[in-house]
Amino acid sequence: MSEVSKSEELKEKLFLRRKNGRLTSEDAVLSEADVYCEGYKAFLDKAKTEREAVKAAVDMAKANGFTEFVIGREYKAGDKVYINNRGKSAAFVVIGKEPVESGVNITAAHIDSPRLDLKPNPLYEELELALLKTHYYGGIKKYQWTALPLALHGVFAMKDGTVKEVSIGEEDGEPRFVINDLLPHLASEQVKRTLSEGIKGEELNVLVGSHPFKDDKGSELVKLNILKLLNEKYGVTEEDFLSAELEMVPAHRACDIGFDRSLIGAYGQDDRVCAYPALTAVIKVENPAKTAVAILADKEEIGSCGNTGLESDFLRYVIGDLAKMQGGDPTVALRNSKCLSADVNAGTDPTFQDVMERRNASFLNYGVVVTKYTGARGKSGTSDASAEYVAEVRALLDKAGIVWQTGELGKVDIGGGGTVAMYIANMGVDVVDLGVPVLSMHAPFETTAKLDVYMCYRAMYEFMK
Repeated sequence: MSEVSKSEELKEKLFLRRKNGRLTSEDAVLSEADVYCEGYKAFLDKAKTEREAVKAAVDMAKANGFTEFVIGREYKAGDKVYINNRGKSAAFVVIGKEPVESGVNITAAHIDSPRLDLKPNPLYEELELALLKTHYYGGIKKYQWTALPLALHGVFAMKDGTVKEVSIGEEDGEPRFVINDLLPHLASEQVKRTLSEGIKGEELNVLVGSHPFKDDKGSELVKLNILKLLNEKYGVTEEDFLSAELEMVPAHRACDIGFDRSLIGAYGQDDRVCAYPALTAVIKVENPAKTAVAILADKEEIGSCGNTGLESDFLRYVIGDLAKMQGGDPTVALRNSKCLSADVNAGTDPTFQDVMERRNASFLNYGVVVTKYTGARGKSGTSDASAEYVAEVRALLDKAGIVWQTGELGKVDIGGGGTVAMYIANMGVDVVDLGVPVLSMHAPFETTAKLDVYMCYRAMYEFMK
């Protein structure tokens, strides 16, 4: 047996060595990850929109002892409450032993994903086919949304105050919808377009029917028949589209990927791959020292705007109400708080390695990703966590034996992206991004690794407990 050289011994001591978590983890841990991800896949199938994600999350929380928070009511250590913000974002709280004013531990993920929203006046007929006009939501490659089975989700909000939920295309036997593309034989002009213009926004029109209402007179008989069917099912007219929120999403279900079933393929993993671990972690927390808060937010994909996004005062109000319940100062509570901004990073794809700087890229199966800063090019649009807080998170992860890595979102001048971290940092909270690496991010079908999902859950639990 050859002796280890001094240089190799020193390298082992001093060099940063990344290791594949599937090689370093015990078989029992890998089995736990597999079991955990069965629940995650089921959640993805239930929660294809932000409304559905909130509903599924609240149902899970209530089944585990959470009750709706009531302003003015006193809660004691160990109590579990939730705050539902308009059915599109939510906070889940476990009251800690220490005063809220001493700070809370926050995990913040978003539950909206890129999709196709219906326009306010979407339904029309052309060449005796009925179609729906869409307005894409978030950053997408538009060509990826053609020739793909789609499902319709959302609500009709009626003038009398009732809300009618819509879900068509998910169950076996239900119809699905599609955006058709031009055949290659006739696409000689189309293929001259740039990739970003291969399919234009106004060409994302969804085919929804072709059967005309049987009448010898009149025009738009296919459209009329579609409205007749909708009226029979939901009691709506064309005018009711004006106050509807309807979304086209991929109709496929979450599934295992690969011969070894080590990966997950599904729509909406950005960022429900972090939202589900945040939710399940806070549900598991019992009697924490500091109050634990998991925020599931809306509108991140379009800038966290509106009263359900994290640029709003929703989080500030949640912490404020908790602090005032104990006679504390909300501003002091925020300044003493810490947060894991639970959002994904771009995993390195073997086919497209050139957009990544390998020494600072994240990889599937290397664990949860700590991202000190996001933003674009010169760190535009980021919070850039402090060295002290990153060191604190490092120590937490290592102490718990969690597989983790660091990563940037691509090469410096290639592009970039942001998360909710900057909005939480603006409140005076220490925050760093921590999430799961994803392949094909923002596509209708994204890929993650089961081990990374499980490590994300474990990291959030250790942080909040």
